[in-house]
Amino acid sequence: MTARVLAEQAVASVFPDAMARLAAGLAVVTTRDAEAPRGLLVSSLCSYSVAPPSVLLTIDRGSRSYRPLTEGAEFGVHLLADTQAAVADRFARRGADKFAGLAWEWDDGVPRLRGVPVYLRCALAMVFAHGDHAVVIGEVAAARVGRGDPLVYFGRRYDWRLRGPA
Repeated sequence: MTARVLAEQAVASVFPDAMARLAAGLAVVTTRDAEAPRGLLVSSLCSYSVAPPSVLLTIDRGSRSYRPLTEGAEFGVHLLADTQAAVADRFARRGADKFAGLAWEWDDGVPRLRGVPVYLRCALAMVFAHGDHAVVIGEVAAARVGRGDPLVYFGRRYDWRLRGPA
């Protein structure tokens, strides 16, 4: 093996542990496939632009939600509250009807979860592939902001709580 291959293998072996030390908020991204709602949990979400208001997220190209998300016109981003770990669990799993028993509704063709602190309805603006994931950029068409502290993912756990000033 070459030194470069060995270096790449070394990075690949520690990269997941390195990223586990990066605190991130959690969001459920929703879209639709024909008339059925689809959704997944993401930790790779950030503000992308203020003008126009845009978000950036990534999705595994092997995900069942990949095609509906990247070929659809719109999608929803739901920032979760620290009390919504069960919702995070549900959307982190593969298969099953993730929406069964949840309070949700259609918002102009986008599945919108009720009871989340932040909801953004986004128009798909750009998708490009990189490695085993795709980068998705959405322009925010509608936004609702309520109350609630964020659900934070750190150390492969999402039961962390942020604490404000004492």
